[in-house]
Amino acid sequence: MQIRVYYEDTDAGGIVYHSNYLNFCERARSELFFKSGLSPVLEHGHFVAKKIEADYISSAKLGDELDVKTELIAMHAASFELLQTVFRDDKKIFELKILLVYITFEGRPQKITQEVQDLLSLLFFV
Repeated sequence: MQIRVYYEDTDAGGIVYHSNYLNFCERARSELFFKSGLSPVLEHGHFVAKKIEADYISSAKLGDELDVKTELIAMHAASFELLQTVFRDDKKIFELKILLVYITFEGRPQKITQEVQDLLSLLFFV
């Protein structure tokens, strides 16, 4: 997914504020659902972040065009792991490993059905 860095994404020096990289990755994940005519909120539940590992390699700046790539790296009974990489001009500047748990609308973890596993595999290019 392509993202342009706007003024609102930066600090006073025109550098992307650290938490906005997480927002860029969230938008990229959601956009994969939306482009497929789906919502990240499914019939029986939705996904929440449980664990995040972030590696800030280089800074993005005001006006930069970034590309966020998303890859499924592991599927578990009630969760899955993604690797998301942010590039600027084919240079990796940020990497995120995220564990997402599938929960009911009441907040309890639930098993990911085979149908949802197949959907995730399709969306995140296993």
